[in-house]
Amino acid sequence: MCSRNHLPAPLPRLSLLSLTCLLTLCVHPRTLPADTLSVPEKYQTIQSAIDAAQPGDTVLVAAGTYYERLRLKPGLTLKSVGDESRGERGLKRAETTIIDGSRQKEGAGVLLAENAVLDGFTITGVGVYDEQKWNHHHATRGEQQSHEHIGAPGTPGIAIMDVTCTVQNNIVHHIGYTGIAAQATAGKRCTPHIYRNVCYRNMGGGIGSMHDSQAVIEENTCFENFYAGIGHDDASPTVINNTCFENIRAGIGISEGSCPLVRGNKCYRNRRAGIGSRTGANTRPLIEDNECYDNGMAGIGASESAAPLIRNNRCYQNRLAGIGSQSHASPTIIGNECYQNGQSGIGQQGDAVTTLINNYCHHNKTAGLGFADCKSGRSTVVNNRIIDNAQVAAGVHSGWTVLFLGNEFARQGGLPPILMVFAGADVTLTGNTIRGGGVAGIRVAGKLRAENNEFAGTSLRKVGPPNFGVWALPGAEVTLTGNRFHHWRHALSASEATVMASLNHITDFHRTALLIQNPQAPAHVFNNVAVSSDPQVEVLTLTGQAGTVKGNALRKPDTAPDKNQSP
Repeated sequence: MCSRNHLPAPLPRLSLLSLTCLLTLCVHPRTLPADTLSVPEKYQTIQSAIDAAQPGDTVLVAAGTYYERLRLKPGLTLKSVGDESRGERGLKRAETTIIDGSRQKEGAGVLLAENAVLDGFTITGVGVYDEQKWNHHHATRGEQQSHEHIGAPGTPGIAIMDVTCTVQNNIVHHIGYTGIAAQATAGKRCTPHIYRNVCYRNMGGGIGSMHDSQAVIEENTCFENFYAGIGHDDASPTVINNTCFENIRAGIGISEGSCPLVRGNKCYRNRRAGIGSRTGANTRPLIEDNECYDNGMAGIGASESAAPLIRNNRCYQNRLAGIGSQSHASPTIIGNECYQNGQSGIGQQGDAVTTLINNYCHHNKTAGLGFADCKSGRSTVVNNRIIDNAQVAAGVHSGWTVLFLGNEFARQGGLPPILMVFAGADVTLTGNTIRGGGVAGIRVAGKLRAENNEFAGTSLRKVGPPNFGVWALPGAEVTLTGNRFHHWRHALSASEATVMASLNHITDFHRTALLIQNPQAPAHVFNNVAVSSDPQVEVLTLTGQAGTVKGNALRKPDTAPDKNQSP
């Protein structure tokens, strides 16, 4: 039992000021000011300075070559000494401050940490760069490359794993894998800002965003990389205002279920597409406001069931199409300008399913819109301007079912038809304008339904090569309803075809408005109107089977009253 005599002596009384100070220290511990650790002035190696640093500190590294591989700490800034002066490829301070990983075997060149900053270094010597292999696949346009995922295991120059950080102003080259790789593991976030870096001659992509990464990839320059300049594997980053050129595959490659925003980039002279999306219906990027030119294949390509939204891009002078779709891709293509491409402005093949709206395709070397042979392709084509392409405005080959609605198809000169519907194709035209010369407005060997279109010939050619609004070849099936034809030798010339023509209005023709010879089935021609002041012309010349032929009328042109004539 304790007694009063054994109680400890009372503590000395604290003053009010002392008590206040003590409580302040407990509740608000003192924050030390950020420190700057200098390499090599105070620390011989960069890693030793990193190990000594605290969150908020800056490790400042002087110019030189450092044979290290680095692991950053959270909240640390690692920066090279110097200002923002430009050098040959990037900032001068980045060019002269080199992290060379060639003397170590393990780990990335630099492994980032949460809220860390990596600013202004050259990173090289990580893994094996194979010059012979690079040259071989460059020469073969990547056709013989293995189709490895960009997210396949490897050791990058800069690794960003499950962190938010900043990687800026660095130069990453001659890495045996991807230059800068960002990825998240299950349930974690990876949201770095990858800004104004230069990545070239790496054996993977220049920059890779993988496995749920949500990076912001901005204003980087990526060139001569073994795969894409910027690549995606199951990731949804924001990719804006980058420049990607002379990469062996695409300038920007999107695959494996990635859904990035790709905006404002410039992609040129890549060995394959400027921007490519592939591998699955869950690959659904938004590709908008980019400039893609002089690429070895398409300016923008979609394949392997990818479903991109391709909007407001400029694609020109590419070796193949401005925008190309193949292998069951289902892109939506809106408001793009495609011109001076080696093949079509917009080209489709391989059972693609496409939607084309408000695009402008002009001065391409083959078709404005191309639909190559396939088994079962479908396209809806609405309100596009397809002008002055070297061959046809649109060529629809076997296997395609295409709806053209409200488009303008025109060409100033040349002999090819403006539209060509090949055998095995099924085309519906509603409310379009077909303007120009050549042998025909539409030359048909397949199936055509044309309703409420305007066929505007530029000049009537009475002799010489054909000059028909619609030229139906043997075996064709043609239905013409409510169309307007003018300045064609014949509105319709059909031989050994199946024909129905009704409610069409035809002016400025030669001898006969509708010429049908030996139809395969009874021809149905009714309620058409031909306008001419020549009493010797005919609305219809038909040889062979007649089905319904009635109500066709020849009318004189309307004449306005003389303004000087008295009523």
